[in-house]
Order: sequence, then structure tokens, then C-alpha cells
Amino acid sequence: MIEFFTQRTPSHLRAVIFDFDGTISTLRCGWEQVMRPLMLECIADGREPSPELIAEVDRYIDESTGIQTIYQMQWLADRVAAAGGERKDAWYYKDEYNRRLMLRVEEKKKALAASKAKPEDYTVAGAAEFLRALKNAGLDLYLASGTDHADVVKEAALLGVADLFTEIKGAPAHMAACSKEAVLTALLEEKKIPGDRLMVVGDGKVEIALGKKNGAFALGAATDERTRRGVNEVKRRRLISAGADAVTGDFTDLAAITEWIGITR
Repeated sequence: MIEFFTQRTPSHLRAVIFDFDGTISTLRCGWEQVMRPLMLECIADGREPSPELIAEVDRYIDESTGIQTIYQMQWLADRVAAAGGERKDAWYYKDEYNRRLMLRVEEKKKALAASKAKPEDYTVAGAAEFLRALKNAGLDLYLASGTDHADVVKEAALLGVADLFTEIKGAPAHMAACSKEAVLTALLEEKKIPGDRLMVVGDGKVEIALGKKNGAFALGAATDERTRRGVNEVKRRRLISAGADAVTGDFTDLAAITEWIGITR
């Protein structure tokens, strides 16, 4: 079910920017359970992490959801130094985080590549149908992710949605650049698309707030990545706070969503 929080109606859209992980893909479901122990391990430096440190790390992960991973790792590097530890380069922490995360993700990708799993097993319910409805209505679709570019391209292809996008843009290798902001800025400035002709769809408050800042419509995806359907209440509250015009847990109520946008399937 989709909930509406403003009177604005995106009836004349020209383009839509999607986040990937947690919005379309669930391949990286559980990334927090990889980042959390890494941060605690590095900051505590062999000691038992205090309840205060655990709460601080949990709070930071929640607040930073949606930003490029390297910025989270820069926070970690600074926090290690503040705790009196040996501060390593942020890319060192990012590489270690990716190594641990990909141990989980690669098994899922191998299953998809070998047809032992289906794309819908790792896709938010209704997401592919929603993308096709937007594409068939003549809208340009863009995929912007803080995940490394090569991984986003490969994973979108494995999930069968890569061809639906006009452009896919992930994080450049070993470059601290916000791909979501870069895509949004290009649309607004280079393509001369007014903010009210653009919509941002994502499960993180970062992309929602960024879209609203630039006058775009914002559809929050309060997805439950474990079940791939239904509403994650924590995400829902976060997205409402970020200014989402509407929030949905998944994209199964396609008729209601497309009616709001003003397109026919």
C-alpha cells in the first residue's frame, strides 16, 4: 500500500532516478551486519566494545544509510584515530568491508548466473514491473548507487533490469564522488529537466532529501529486504522525516502508484 504525505502530484514526469540496493535489489541485504562488527572491531582494537560505542556505531550506520561507502569508511578512520588507534586509510577499511560483504553477495550472484536462483528471489516485489511500466510510458530511467560501478552494472544485469535504464551510475573505483548527486545534477543542469519533472525513488533518506532539495518528487521505498515485500517501519519513519511525498513498502500495488504518477500501463 502506498501512503501519501503531500498534495503534490507528479503528473508530468520526464525522468526517474532509482537507488539500487534496498530499493530494487536485495542482493546486499544484511550489509549492516557486515559493517557493524567491522567498525566495532576496528575502533575497540581488540577490546570488548562498550555499550556506548555499540550505540554510537548503530546510530551512525542508521544515519548514514544511502551515502557512498567510502564516506562511511572515512568516518570509521577518523573514529579509530579518536579512540587512540592506528588510523588506516579509508580505502583500506572499504576494501576490507567489501571483501567481507562480497563473501555473502558472490554466492547469491553465482546462483543467479547458474540459474539456480531466479531474479525475483533477490528483487523487491513488483520492482521490475514498476520499472517496465515507467519505461513503457516513455520516461527515462536512471540508476544511481553508492555501490561500486562495476558491481552495480553486473548485478542489475543478473536481475534482468539493466536494459531498462538510460544510464547506470555507481561509485567510481577508488574515487570519493557521490554518484547519486552527480546523476541528479546532470539531469537538472545538463539535460535541463525541471525539478518538478523528476522523481527520485529510494530507501535511504540521503537520496530522498537530495531529491527534495532540488525540487524533485520523492517516492520512499520502506522495503523489508528480508521478505522483499511489506513495510519496514524504521525505514518508513526515516523516509517520512526526510520529506518523501509518498512511501511504499514494495511495488505490488502498481495500479495505485502509476495512478499517482499519472501514467497508464
